[in-house]
Amino acid sequence: MNRTILRNRLAVGLLAAAPVISVAADDSMRTYAVNITNLTRGISFTPVMVATHQKGTRIYTLGQPPSDALATLAEGGDIGPLAALLSAMPKSSVASSTGLLDPGQNVTVTISASKGASHLSLAAMMLPTNDGFIGVTDVALPRGKQSLAYLSSGHDAGSEPNDELCTNIPGPFCQGLGGSPGVGGEGHVHIHAGIHGIGNLAPSDYDWRNPVARITVRQVDSE
Repeated sequence: MNRTILRNRLAVGLLAAAPVISVAADDSMRTYAVNITNLTRGISFTPVMVATHQKGTRIYTLGQPPSDALATLAEGGDIGPLAALLSAMPKSSVASSTGLLDPGQNVTVTISASKGASHLSLAAMMLPTNDGFIGVTDVALPRGKQSLAYLSSGHDAGSEPNDELCTNIPGPFCQGLGGSPGVGGEGHVHIHAGIHGIGNLAPSDYDWRNPVARITVRQVDSE
């Protein structure tokens, strides 16, 4: 994606003062409320993409290379390519929040699930990082009045070096381009090592200890 377009999209989409909910609309039989809480002290999350889908659909796998769509999300906060891939899959629905989710805040995304869609995935970029993201993938949806909770560690897409330079980090903290042109990262998705102060980011402000997010899922049309 052209980096000027990506930067402009971030400037418009990520700086909203409060999260706004986007609800997927389809012929589903169930509706879920997915609550995401930011557990960090100094990291914010970009818009959170949430998807319901058939079992076996994974948006990432630890130890494996990231998809281009995941790298786009993790480096620049752009959920569009990954949301488009998931939306094109049978039985899948996609919804998202908008704006930044700051430390200690939570947001609820309401999403539908069609018959046969029994699992959920979500992801959002962590700011300010080079290619850090929160995520759960292919986890079970609850049924009836049951509620399920999941914890997310900070993940690293492995698509960009963790140079911690603001020129390569988008968003309101750094206002960079959201990528390192022509330079690859570790080559596989892994647990993020945190902020070490090698560039423009102070660990005293932005480092974290896992987990970084709590995700609670409940079926709301069964109440």
